[in-house]
Amino acid sequence: MKKRIIVSLLAGMALLPSMAQVSTTLSPYSQYGLGILSDQSLGFNRGMGGVAYGLRSGKYVNMQNPASYSAIDSLTMLIDAGVTGQIANYKEGGVSMNKKTGNFDYAVAGFRLLPHVGVALGVVPYSNIGYSYSHKGTINTTEEGTTTSMLSYNGSGGFSQFFVGAGWQLTRNLSLGVNVSYFWGNYSKTITMNLSESDYNSETRSYETSVSSYKLDFGAQWQQPVSKTDLLTIGATFGLGHKLGADAELNTLNSSTSNTSVTSSTMTAANALSIPFTFGLGASVLHKHSLTLALDYNLQKWSLLDYPVFSNLNGKGSYKLQGDYFKDRHRIAAGVDWMPNPMGRKFYQLVHYRMGVSYATPYYKIGTQDGPGELSVSAGFGIPLYNSWNNRSTLNISAQWVRTTGCDLIKENMFRINIGLTFNERWFAKWKVD
Repeated sequence: MKKRIIVSLLAGMALLPSMAQVSTTLSPYSQYGLGILSDQSLGFNRGMGGVAYGLRSGKYVNMQNPASYSAIDSLTMLIDAGVTGQIANYKEGGVSMNKKTGNFDYAVAGFRLLPHVGVALGVVPYSNIGYSYSHKGTINTTEEGTTTSMLSYNGSGGFSQFFVGAGWQLTRNLSLGVNVSYFWGNYSKTITMNLSESDYNSETRSYETSVSSYKLDFGAQWQQPVSKTDLLTIGATFGLGHKLGADAELNTLNSSTSNTSVTSSTMTAANALSIPFTFGLGASVLHKHSLTLALDYNLQKWSLLDYPVFSNLNGKGSYKLQGDYFKDRHRIAAGVDWMPNPMGRKFYQLVHYRMGVSYATPYYKIGTQDGPGELSVSAGFGIPLYNSWNNRSTLNISAQWVRTTGCDLIKENMFRINIGLTFNERWFAKWKVD
């Protein structure tokens, strides 16, 4: 029965890449680079500010540090899925706009494969792209009149990863792990310029690419009691940066309203997209199996990567890789999880109460200016679910406020609600009948 369940689960999860929906965004900042990066937190830690590297438990799948998979016991099957709803406010120069989105977020599963070896698999978003806005400007002013331009910007897409990982408890204190991911996605970004003068051209530039590659992430955790009531866990992760083997294509369409002519051209930047080397370090302290305090730091070395950029110097257009487009991204997060009484019998004593905060610097530039930073504050609950034979599953509900802003840039305020359901069941128990 155990083998049948595992095979069925693997077959079902293998179909998820074709069905997974990349989380949507309406932020104009998603037009830069690979889009708005996902923090990849799940239901159990989203209310904790996304901390993960030093968290270790057999009650949830912590895909951000694969070394944690070895904590899953031999009787447990974990399945976790979540959805997110968002209300966003965008403000610039006294003009304000509200938008709503909602979407499938993630699906993961984990179980014990061998003694001291746990495995996990699932689908999670990597980045999101989605925007639509326009800008009106002045080209020149003469005695005959003023020539104005209307620029329209539209984009959609994003990137996801389907991962399979394993964690091995090498010694009593040390665990190691690895995630191997299929990394895929695409984007389509369009800029259309229309001029007011009838004898001028209208131009549309379409940027497109499609990615099918891999991603490798490694993790380690060291767990050590520091007192009779406190357990310290230190975690570290690193991900290999590499080129994605995807060509970026720019299609340009020019049309003239004076002679109704249409011309088109295509330029390609070969092997243009990359993902960065990443490093994460975190620690957590578990006090009396009731209170968890955690702190994380993450570094992504985007500054080492090039990005395809269109330029039109002296009227000669080119589309090629350019440096100094990205900058290193730093993220720090802190979170707390409190369950009043792990051995209690009353409902409120078994609820997890969570809070967290994080701040991330931008990884891209807007012209010569750094992009906006991101501040996030979150809170949530882990509510135990009761059934007739097992009471280990949890409904995770969290609220998150995110503020994205920079000097003289659009200000974004987002309020998100995440609902995640963690099935934690004893699927592999052997029943005895006397």
